[in-house]
Amino acid sequence: MILFGLSNRQEVYLYLWPFDLAWAAPLSVAILIFGAFFFLLGAGVTWAAGLVHRGRARKAEDAARVLSAELAEYRAAAAKQIGPVPQPAGTNLARLQRPAA
Repeated sequence: MILFGLSNRQEVYLYLWPFDLAWAAPLSVAILIFGAFFFLLGAGVTWAAGLVHRGRARKAEDAARVLSAELAEYRAAAAKQIGPVPQPAGTNLARLQRPAA
């Protein structure tokens, strides 16, 4: 880009078609402004195209959060229903009761 700017310093006139406006600028500046405009235009189109996918991803994250909460509730309910684990038959070992940390 630096070489392009240094190589093309001749002045050109840029006209805006429907109006009678002209702007005299070095060729390198005119090309760089033209490129920057279309870069920003492409970035805007890409951002707009991604809106749909970002919305779907947001909905999927919300659904995953709800399902995770439901799963936690079901696991807690199942743990309450199971109760203490019985001691295997034929063992003389006593089960230690430790306080919850």
